[in-house]
Amino acid sequence: MVGYDLLMLTVAFSAAMVIRWNGFSQLLERQTLLCLGFTLVSTSFIFLRLGLYRTVIRYMGQQALMAVLQGVTASAVVLAVASYLTYAGVPRSVPVIYWCFALIAVGGSRWLVRLYYQMALEIHKTRVAIYGAGTAGLQLYKALVHGELYKPVAFFDDNASKQNTLIDGVLVYNPAEIHDVVAERDISEVLLAMPGVPKRRRREITRGLRDRGLVVKVIPGLEELVDGAGRGSADVSQIYENVLGRAPVEPEKWLIASSISGRSVLVTGAGGSIGSELCRQIIHWAPAQLVLVESSEYAIYQIERELHQIQQDEGLQIPVTSLLGDVRDRGRMAEIIESFAVETIYHAAAYKHVPLVEQNVVLGADNNVLGTLSVLEAAEAQGVDQFVLISTDKAVRPTNVMGATKRFAELICQDFGRRFGRTRVCMVRFGNVLGSSGSVIPLFTDQINAGGPVTVTHPKVTRYFMTIPEAAQLVLQAGSMGRNGEVFVLDMGEPVRIYDLARRLIQIMGHTVRDEENPDGDIEIQVTGLRQGEKLFEELLLGDNVTGTDHPMILRAEEERLSSDRLQALIGELRDACIRHDCEDVHRVLREAVQDYSPKQPLVDAVWAQQQQAPDLPRTAQVERLPLPRETEVG
Repeated sequence: MVGYDLLMLTVAFSAAMVIRWNGFSQLLERQTLLCLGFTLVSTSFIFLRLGLYRTVIRYMGQQALMAVLQGVTASAVVLAVASYLTYAGVPRSVPVIYWCFALIAVGGSRWLVRLYYQMALEIHKTRVAIYGAGTAGLQLYKALVHGELYKPVAFFDDNASKQNTLIDGVLVYNPAEIHDVVAERDISEVLLAMPGVPKRRRREITRGLRDRGLVVKVIPGLEELVDGAGRGSADVSQIYENVLGRAPVEPEKWLIASSISGRSVLVTGAGGSIGSELCRQIIHWAPAQLVLVESSEYAIYQIERELHQIQQDEGLQIPVTSLLGDVRDRGRMAEIIESFAVETIYHAAAYKHVPLVEQNVVLGADNNVLGTLSVLEAAEAQGVDQFVLISTDKAVRPTNVMGATKRFAELICQDFGRRFGRTRVCMVRFGNVLGSSGSVIPLFTDQINAGGPVTVTHPKVTRYFMTIPEAAQLVLQAGSMGRNGEVFVLDMGEPVRIYDLARRLIQIMGHTVRDEENPDGDIEIQVTGLRQGEKLFEELLLGDNVTGTDHPMILRAEEERLSSDRLQALIGELRDACIRHDCEDVHRVLREAVQDYSPKQPLVDAVWAQQQQAPDLPRTAQVERLPLPRETEVG
C-alpha cells in the first residue's frame, strides 16, 4: 500500500506539472526531482502517522476518509514548502492541482476496493428489511452492511416523518406497504430493531408480520447488549454455540401438533424449569385445555400469571387450570384426570438436585418413584392416551440416589408400557439443561458477578448440555412417537468439559482467568472435589440397541427391563420402607431394582445420620409410625 501510494502521488505530481507547463520539460529538472523526493518521503511518514496503513479498507468509514483528506492536504503543503526549500520553482497552482489528483488517487482507490468487496459479498447475502428507522435500526444496518450474511434493502417505520426518506440510499417505507415491498424486493426476513418500544407494541408488530407469513426476528439494541455485558449478565442464548458445540436441534412441528392440538393436556411439576417451559410451548399449539399441577403454591402462581400474560399479548384463548397437588396422592391425581378428561400427561414432577436427594433418601424415592407410579396408575385407570416421563442422563448406570430413583421410575414406565394397552407410555432422557434451576450456568454467573472464585468439582468432569426450549421440544415430540415404554434420547453432540465451560463464561462476561500462567487475572477457578453421588462422566444410553425415529436428531433406545412380578415385589418393599422411613431399606431396594446402581459413598441421609450418631436419645422420630392411607395396593 505504501508503494502504491508513492506511485500514485508521483503520477499526481507529474499530471499537475504537465497541466501547468503544457509539457514535460520542467518535470525532469534536478531541483524538481529533489522537490518530489522530499515530498514523497515526508508524505509516507505523514500517512503512517495518520494510521492509513492500519485501516481495514473493507470497513473504512468516515474517520478513515478524514485521515486521507488530512494526509493529502498535508502532502500538498509539504510540496509547496519543498518547492521553496529546493528552489524548484514549482508554480503556486501546482500544489492545488496535485491535491485534487492525489485525493482521487489515494482516497478514490480505497473507496473502489471497499465497494468491490461489498458487491462481491452481496451476491451471497440474504435480503432483509429492517423494521425501525431509528438509532437501533441504523446501527443494525451498519453492522449488516459489513457482515457476510444479510443485505438490508428496505426500512419500515411507523413514524410518518421518516417514511419516503433515504438512509444511506435505502428507502424507508410505510409498514402498510410491507407485503408488496417484500414481494417486490425479494425480502426473506424482517428484522425488528425497536428496543425502545414497549414490549406489548413489539409483540403486536411481530404477531402482525408473522400472520402475513413473514419470518420475523427481534433484534435488541446495541446499548442494551453492552449494558447487559457491563452488568455481567451473560444470557444463555449469547453463549449457546460456545457451550453446546452444535447447532440447535430444530423441532418437527407435525410431531408436536399430533399430541397436543385439540387435546386436554396435563403437566405435573408445572412450576419447575422444564415443566414451566413445557407449558409455555404447549399453549402455542392450541390444546383444548391445559391443566397445571404443582405442589409449590408460589411456583404455580408464577407460571399461571406468565401464561395469562402470553395469552393476553398474543390473543390466545386456551383454558388454563392451575391446581395444587402432590403426585404421590393417587386419589387426587385420578380425580384431576377424570374431571378434565386428560388425554396427554407430561410428568415433570421430581426431586432432581443430586446432593439434596442424597441427603433426603426417603423423600426422594417416595416422590420420584412412587409419585411416578401414582400418576401412571391414575392415567391407566382413566384411559389417558399418552404418558411421557421426563428422565435424566443420571439414570444411566447411576452413582447417586437421584439417578437410581429416576431409573426405577423408568423401569415402572417400561413395565406399564408392556403390560397395558390403553396408555402409550414413553420416557425422554436428556442431559443438563442450561438455565434451569440449580444448573451450572446461573451458578457460575453469580460467582463471576461476585468476583469469584468459580468452583468446579473436578478438572475432568464433563456433561451433556441442552437449552430449556430444546428440552421441552424434545419432550413434546417424543410424546407422539412413544409406544410401549420406549426411551428417547437427543443426539446432543460431544459432552462439554465443565472446566472449559467456566473459562469460556469468564471470558464472555469480560473478565480474564487468574491462574499460574496469568497471576494478574480477574477470576480464579477453584477445584472443590466431586460432590456426594456425582459422576465424572455422564452417559445417555445403557446399551447399544439404538434406532432412529421420525426426527433425525432423536434416537430410540431399547433397554433391559425387570419382570413384572419382580418389579411389583420391589415396589411393595419400597413403599413399606418409605412408610417406616427406613433409609437403609430404601437404599437396599434401590440397589436391587437398579442393577447398575453403584453408589460412590455410603448412605448419607441427613436425618438418618443424625439418628445413628445418638441412638439412645429420645426423639419423636422413634415413635411408632402409622401407615399412611393408600387407595389401592400395588398390582
